[in-house]
Amino acid sequence: MNNTLLFHLSDIHFGLEDNQALDWVKHEISTRRPDAIAITGDLTMRARHSEFAAATQWIRSLGVPVTVEVGNHDMPYFNPIERFFDPYRRFRGMAELVERELDLPGFAIVPLKTAVRAQPRLNWSKGWVTDAALGKCLKAIDALPDGQMALVAVHHPLREVGTEGTALTKNGLKALNELARRPVLAVLSGHVHDAFDIVEQTKNGPVRMIGAGTLSKRTRSTPPSFNELLWDGERLKVKVRNLDDIDSQAMMIDDVPEDATPPRHQGEPVAAVNQVPRTDPPVR
Repeated sequence: MNNTLLFHLSDIHFGLEDNQALDWVKHEISTRRPDAIAITGDLTMRARHSEFAAATQWIRSLGVPVTVEVGNHDMPYFNPIERFFDPYRRFRGMAELVERELDLPGFAIVPLKTAVRAQPRLNWSKGWVTDAALGKCLKAIDALPDGQMALVAVHHPLREVGTEGTALTKNGLKALNELARRPVLAVLSGHVHDAFDIVEQTKNGPVRMIGAGTLSKRTRSTPPSFNELLWDGERLKVKVRNLDDIDSQAMMIDDVPEDATPPRHQGEPVAAVNQVPRTDPPVR
């Protein structure tokens, strides 16, 4: 089997995008020609029409297959009627790319929606896996041909931290338990603006979780970056790419934070890069 190259981008936040990083990523895509691109949500900053127009133009210009997840920042902020009754309306310029399943050599990218229009807690920025969304994802995985693996694309990491009331992603553990029973290579996510590659233990076995950083000015503890994933038929290798050419291990955080909000003012330069030594997770 030939190697399959996938670029995993997230949290571009048009409206507060890093244009230098975007120009660099576009050049890398043009030069490397990945088999596909997975963008795991938060294309915009405030879901404004101008931000979606810029996001649509940039994504349409990439020239390779793309699948896009919906992030919490992509839900209408200033129009509650639209948010409740037509929340995906502003994706119309790229509607066929949203939650799109992509079949690639050796695996398929299968979407799992975690951003919802409303939820019974104050912080609507956090993730929620509904029974309908999970059922749709599992049905797609179960329909894959024998021997075909799945990469599940979400926006919010499927991690329930803190108390039940402040969980980062409600029903995330339920989803992980189900995914652990299926041929899932990894779960790809964004939201926290730092890269990670960790293994979550469930009652049904381990699930690998891979997070991408941001391509915006809303950096957290590492510079803007994206993930380069290479599948050789046996191993899924992850390399964190960034303009500063910092080593992947130094770019990765060790755990998913409960508070995914960037801790500094927008556009403030990164003060330091996470330098905690890490060990590679086992390859599924």
